[in-house]
Amino acid sequence: MPATEPTPGPDPALIARIKAAHDGITGQLKQVVVGQEAAVTQILTAMFAGGHCIIQGPPGTAKTLLVSSIGAASGLECKRIQFTPDLMPADISGTEVLEEDRTTGKRITAFVKGPVFTNIVMADEINRTPPKTQAALLEVMQERQVTIGGRTHALPKPFFVLATQINLEQEGTYPLPEAQMDRFMFSVMTGYVNETEEAEIVRRTTSTGHPTLSAVIKGAELIEFAKAIRQVRLPAELGTWIVDLVATSRPTVAGAPDFVKEYIAWGAGLRASQNIALASKSTAAQHGRDTVTADDIRAVTVPVLRHRIGLSFRAEVDKVTVEQVVDRLIAAVPAPGAAQAAKGGR
Repeated sequence: MPATEPTPGPDPALIARIKAAHDGITGQLKQVVVGQEAAVTQILTAMFAGGHCIIQGPPGTAKTLLVSSIGAASGLECKRIQFTPDLMPADISGTEVLEEDRTTGKRITAFVKGPVFTNIVMADEINRTPPKTQAALLEVMQERQVTIGGRTHALPKPFFVLATQINLEQEGTYPLPEAQMDRFMFSVMTGYVNETEEAEIVRRTTSTGHPTLSAVIKGAELIEFAKAIRQVRLPAELGTWIVDLVATSRPTVAGAPDFVKEYIAWGAGLRASQNIALASKSTAAQHGRDTVTADDIRAVTVPVLRHRIGLSFRAEVDKVTVEQVVDRLIAAVPAPGAAQAAKGGR
């Protein structure tokens, strides 16, 4: 068999621009968002790779502020859709209306674009609307287009759905179908800040000064970044490790660990492996590197798997969280270097 050519890596200058853009946006966000560093990093990791995020957490943890601020710092148009029980699919995608052609007098149909025709859709409290309306985002998130009346309308580029969800409330909410959750690259968690950060938030939000964020990059650059991130090198052994990690999360797979069979009702699918690989490439690029490391993979595994693993009733009884299960998965399937070191130490 002929030898295959090595895959060319991304342009070093472009990797440097990705790192500079990450640092610049992060610096802008610190003017308005206190704490939540992990959430900021994860959202930027997904966006630089072209992925969507669902952001979950208690009320008052800057979910909506974070999304709107990222839109301002990245120079993208951002539209907010408040999801309510009476929201209809047409309120998201748009609708066709009858109009009269003034020149011919004939009636024609015209498409009126919905708020989804923007760069960032802030789907606020997405779980407050019924599944029928939630389904309006399926084609939008996967194909980045809207089909109405047999006609397909492309969405602006770049395009992201950043959805928020208050995970403490059950009254008047509709759980998102697994097929829709699977379309989010990351499930990002925001939490309560510490006392020092909370005091700073109180000081900022009760004063008269409000900082204005500057756009660090443009939409065209994000498209360029996403293409370059796909060229970041993923060593073959690390790619195999990703697949092994995800496969181990499935309780029906032969040889699954006992804790997986006990605590997981259903495991992650193919999109999990794809998103871990792509997100780890994004992480490497934002650190100025053109090759993925095991630490890059570890950094993105929890937000990728958090919403793709269904816990069993036993996990609920034992108060085991999905994050704890993922940590055990990573420990049960050691990285290639760690596995070799363990063998060498025997």
